[in-house]
Parts: sequence; C-alpha cells; structure tokens
Amino acid sequence: MTKKYFGTDGIRGKVGVPPITPDFLLKLGWAAGQVFADGGHNFVLVGKDTRISGYMFESALEAGLTAAGVGTRLLGPMPTPAIAYLTRTLHARAGIVISASHNPYYDNGIKFFSSQGTKLSDEIERKIEMYLDLPISTVESSKLGKAKRVVDAAGRYIEFCKASVPSGLDFEGMKIVVDCANGATYQIAPHVFEELGAQVITIGAEPNGLNINEGYGATQPEKLVQTVLANRADLGVALDGDGDRVIMVDHKGEVVDGDELIYIIAKSRLRAGTLTGPVVGTLMTNLGMEHALKTLNVPLLRANVGDRYVIEMLAEHKGMLGGENSGHIICLDKTTTGDGIIAALQVIAEIQSTGQSLHDLKLGMQKYPQVLINLKTTHKINLNHEGIQRAVRAVELGLGNEGRVLLRASGTEPLIRIMVEGCDQANVDKYANELADNVKLAIDT
Repeated sequence: MTKKYFGTDGIRGKVGVPPITPDFLLKLGWAAGQVFADGGHNFVLVGKDTRISGYMFESALEAGLTAAGVGTRLLGPMPTPAIAYLTRTLHARAGIVISASHNPYYDNGIKFFSSQGTKLSDEIERKIEMYLDLPISTVESSKLGKAKRVVDAAGRYIEFCKASVPSGLDFEGMKIVVDCANGATYQIAPHVFEELGAQVITIGAEPNGLNINEGYGATQPEKLVQTVLANRADLGVALDGDGDRVIMVDHKGEVVDGDELIYIIAKSRLRAGTLTGPVVGTLMTNLGMEHALKTLNVPLLRANVGDRYVIEMLAEHKGMLGGENSGHIICLDKTTTGDGIIAALQVIAEIQSTGQSLHDLKLGMQKYPQVLINLKTTHKINLNHEGIQRAVRAVELGLGNEGRVLLRASGTEPLIRIMVEGCDQANVDKYANELADNVKLAIDT
C-alpha cells in the first residue's frame, strides 16, 4: 500500500502548507500515540532543531500525544542522532524529531525513531497513517499523558559521543573549526571536541530561528573553508541543521565529502581489524570510492538514495559502515543511525592514531568528476519519457564504460536530480548541461 504522507525521510514540506500545519501535527501526535501507547506509563521523546516553527509544532505534537494518553519528554533543540540515542537509552516508546534537516528555515518536517533508535518500518508508518484517517478521541482525564522536560539530555549525548573515540586517545594539539549551521548541534558539537582536548573555533552557532543552514553548514562550506585557512587550523567540521550529516575541510582548504570520509573510516577499521561486511553506498556514490575500496579488497554495495535504505542494506548484508556523499555516514559499530559528530570523531581519531593529516588520508581515493544539477518542478515528471530516455542513452554512449548517468526525483524536495560522472571534467559538464536541457524541455511540454 502506498504511503500518503511519509516519504524517504519522514514527513517534510513548507510550513503552513498541508501537511506541515499545526492541526495536522496535532493529529499526527494523536495518531502516533495510538500506535505507541501500551496501556502503561509510557512516553515519547520529542526534540527539534532551531527553526522558529519548532515551538509551534512541539506544542501541537505534545497536545496530540497527551490526548492519546501518552506522556511527552521534551528535549528542546537536539541533534537528530542524539534523539535516536536518547530514545534507546531512556527506554522511550519512540522518538520524534521536528526538523527539515538541511532545508531552509521555512520548511519543517517530522522524523520518527523506534524504541531501538532506528527508523520506523514501513508497516508502522502505514499504521500511523491509518489513524490519521480517523477522528481524534481523547482518553478520560485520569489517563491523559503528562509532559516533562529532560534537563540533562545534552550532557548525556556529549558523553556518548566522546565514548565513541578509543579510550586513551585525545585531540590535544589540534586546532579544529566547527560549523554548526546555526542548527541543533550548536550547544553540543563544540563541547564534544573541546572536552576531547582540541582547540575549537566555532562558527554558525548563533541560531535565531531563521538562519538555520543559511550560509553555513554541510551544504554551504565556503565560510568553513575561509575560517580554516584564516586560522591555519588542522581541519574543519561542517554539520547540517539537524546534525545527521557532516563534511570536512582539510588544512589546505579542500572540501572532503561523505564518500572520502567513508573511505577513511573504512581504511581505519580495516587497519584495526574490525571492519565487517561490505561498505554500503548509494546510487550517487562516486566511482572513485568504489575503485579505492576495491584496492583494499573491500566490496561496495549500492542502495537507493536515502540513509534508511543504506541502513537496511547494511543489516541485510551484516555490514557496519555506509552512507552518502552528502555526508550521511552510518557507523553501526558506534550508533544506530547517521550521526555527523560521531563520523567526524572517527576520522579525527584516525588522524591522531596515524599522525597523518586529513589531506593525506583522503589521497588513497581519487574522485571522478561528478556534476549534479537540480531542476525544480511543480508536478510529477515521468522519467521514462521517451525524449528523456533518448537523451540519457546519448550521454551514456558518449561516456562509454568510464562514467555513469543517474536521473531521479528527490524524496524530500520538488526536484529532479541529474547526475553525470566521468573521467573528464569538460565532458561531464557538457553532458550534464545537455541532459538538463532535455529534461527541462520534457518538463515544460
């Protein structure tokens, strides 16, 4: 059965436009309460990023959960992976995240975690949607849920992050720039790196409700590059608005993306003798990573785009490491979901253990030139359109065996994503633009 509201990463959209409205969120809280209630003293964790609309939606979810007889534990601004961790360790029935991740402030969304800190199954999401079609009913007053604030949430998660670094290893002598994207990690990430001994320069840590991901963070690393170079830092760490993705910058100001970071972590685990199973990437994973892992005799499997699909494939093949070039990195030997801080810590621990710089560690992987073009669309596009497929075949013929073409609809935004990859940058640029022109033509007709 097709899901009506849930996409690849929860429910997301523009604030004030259905379904991202207060009345829907109240109903969603109630529906989730129906699914997660067990008749006992149960509660659900609710956290958020720094968007101004988070206050409104936090209250709406709380009201819906309360009406269903489920307690609410409010975390306030907290990274998405922190909510996954706290849901598991505080023995909550579920965790709810109010966030639109790397999107602008005027978007928002809802993500859920199971009691084990993992993404919900399709079955549970469909069950929640079933209750959304029913009228709200309120339990009798003596059974209403109660709301409380969790006052030590940040401290718990900071200690958890620090414990992901090998015992006895610290970051003494390192100068690190940390970019919090004016998002949910602003009260967390700087403390983690400082308490491990690094000298930390923090940027993007002054959220005002409207500036999340604006000019800062994993999707806009220009200020991080400038700050690393200006302060002669060893490296920079850029997180996104909800802290589940990371990219890094080396001491030369070169951006190190998710594929390169996964390669470094894989090589580190291999050196330590702890790497199990294949590494799992996605359809967007750079060919250079596939080739670099092959030289290490480490297989790469490709999942559909979306960290939930990466996690599912890791579980199926008993793997422990995977992710996306956008910076969603999953280290299942450390946590249950993509975690930007945890991933960055694994890379920095390898730097300290080997004495090599981030720049040196990434050199084992040579990225193929890759161009990604996002085309906005107001309606669903048939990617099997004859004109589009003819254009794709022409590009594939031109690239031969030394490249790839990928067209897909975004699961979180009204976009068609066009990716072309090959050996020669000029050819890749030319083919990507030609393909984009043909897709635009199909969209407009």
